[in-house]
Amino acid sequence: MNASESGTSSTPVKSNSSFMLAHPAHIIAQGFGSGLAKFMPGTFGTLFGWLSFNVLTARWPLFFTPSNWWLVIIGGFLLGIWACAKTGRDLGVADHGSMVWDEVIAIWLVLLFITPASLWMQFYAFLVFRFFDMAKPPPINYFDRRFKGGFGVMFDDIVAAFFTLLVFAIWRSF
Repeated sequence: MNASESGTSSTPVKSNSSFMLAHPAHIIAQGFGSGLAKFMPGTFGTLFGWLSFNVLTARWPLFFTPSNWWLVIIGGFLLGIWACAKTGRDLGVADHGSMVWDEVIAIWLVLLFITPASLWMQFYAFLVFRFFDMAKPPPINYFDRRFKGGFGVMFDDIVAAFFTLLVFAIWRSF
């Protein structure tokens, strides 16, 4: 399969603030700039997701209710499929490291399930999620390899969120 068949260009483009600001999809996919971190952009994207969840919930509690968070997460997942597909094509790398919207949506999902939770509990959720997202143990690695494009970028992080929540469910049962 050549680059045009995979939906990416043969010459990768540099990911920077100029690239990010060139299209709304890039801003979303790159987590409003959090994905432009020089090292561990996925961790910075997850931190942005953690911070934004808490700020939005505290600042607008009447809007960011659990049922509305479901709508935001589902809408954000669908928006992310488009934004990550477009950004990946434009960068020339289908799952470029600077695309962190998948981490944002996944940590929002984790936090929604464990809220209310102390800051320490949220920190542990952050660490467990980062482990699953970075290590990609089975079956996460299966989904990472099998699904491509914007859906693939988004879906493996949802699976990592599921395993994070599974760890918390087991932990809370003891």
